Amino acid sequence: MRAPRDVVILGSTGSIGTQALDLVRANPARFRVVGLTAGGSNRELFEAQVREFAPAFAGLGEQASIEAASMSCDVVLNGITGAVGLRPTLAALDAGTTLALANKESLIMGGPLVLDRAKPGQIVPVDSEHSAIAQCLRSGAPDEVRRLVLTASGGPFRGRSRASLATVTVEEALNHPTWAMGPVITINSATLVNKGLEVIEAHLLFGIPFDRISVVVHPTSVVHSMVEFIDGSTIAQASPPTMLIPIALGMDWPERVPRAAPAVDWTQSNTWEFFPLDDEAFPAVSLARQAGERGGTVPAVYNAANEVAVDAFRTGRLPFTGIVDTVGSVIAQAVDVRSETALTVDDILDADAWARETAAALIGHK
Repeated sequence: MRAPRDVVILGSTGSIGTQALDLVRANPARFRVVGLTAGGSNRELFEAQVREFAPAFAGLGEQASIEAASMSCDVVLNGITGAVGLRPTLAALDAGTTLALANKESLIMGGPLVLDRAKPGQIVPVDSEHSAIAQCLRSGAPDEVRRLVLTASGGPFRGRSRASLATVTVEEALNHPTWAMGPVITINSATLVNKGLEVIEAHLLFGIPFDRISVVVHPTSVVHSMVEFIDGSTIAQASPPTMLIPIALGMDWPERVPRAAPAVDWTQSNTWEFFPLDDEAFPAVSLARQAGERGGTVPAVYNAANEVAVDAFRTGRLPFTGIVDTVGSVIAQAVDVRSETALTVDDILDADAWARETAAALIGHK
C-alpha cells in the first residue's frame, strides 16, 4: 500500500478548499495535509482546520500562500480566487511540485510566463470543464483532436434578452441553478465571464487554437465538457454537478479516488439538452476570445477589469449588464504591454493594476 500524498491547500476556507478537506477526511490513507493557507476572511474556520489537520505550515495572506506553495510536498492545490493566486502558482511550479490548479486567473494572467515555468504534465486542471477535457483526451492522440467543446449551464438567466438583464439584482445573480460556488465565481457564471476565462484557459492548457474551442449551453451541467475527434467521435465526461471529482483527480492525478462523489443514476430517466450560446445577450465569451487572441497582457486586463466590475455590481454601483460593458471598454483601451524579451511578472501586475484603475474610473463616471 502506498504512502499518503502530502498535500498543500491554498485557499482552504473557500469552496474548493473546504471540499478538498472533505476528501482528505474521507481518504486519510491517500492524503495528508502538510500546508494550509487562506485569505483571512474566515479566521474562525481556518483556525478550526489547522487544529483538525495539524499541518506543518499554516498561514494567512498572499505571502503565506507563496511560502506554502514552495514547500516540499506531492501536490499543491491552488484554490485561491482571483489574481492574488498568480505568485503562489509560480512558486509551486518553480518548486517542481504537481500543481492542481483551480485558480484559473493565474494561468490566464500569466499565460506564456506560467507555461514556460511548468514542466510537461505539471499542471493538472481542477476546473470541472478542463478536468473533463483532460479525461476525454485519454481517448486519443493529440493529432486526433478536432475540437474542444466546453459546456456552460447558461447560469440563472439563460434565455433572457440583453434588455431584460439590465435590472437583475445581486440576489438573482447569486442564485445559480446547478452549482454551489463562491459569490465572485457565481456572478461570473451568471455573466458568462467565467466561461470566457475558461476558453482562454483551455487554449493555454491544451494548446488548441481558439477557432477549435466551442461553447455550448447545457443547463443540467451533467456533461462537463467534450472532445471531438477527427473521425467524428465525441467523447464526453459526465457526472452530477460536483467539484469533488475534479478536486480528487487533481490531488491524486492520474489515479481516481474511489467513491469521490455519486455517479449518474442510470436507473432513472435522464434528458440532456444542448443549446447554442446567445452571444448578443452574453458577449463575455466572444470578448474573452478577442483578449486571448491578442495575447500578452490583454487576458490579465480582461480578468482584472471584471474583478473590479463584479465588486461594483455587488455593492450597488453598477448594473448587471455594466459588468461586461466595463470589461469591454477597458479591453478596447488596453495596450498589449510586453517586455522586449518575454512577459514578466511585473508586466502582468502592471497591466492588472492599470486595468483596475481604468475600470474603477469608468465605473466612477457612470
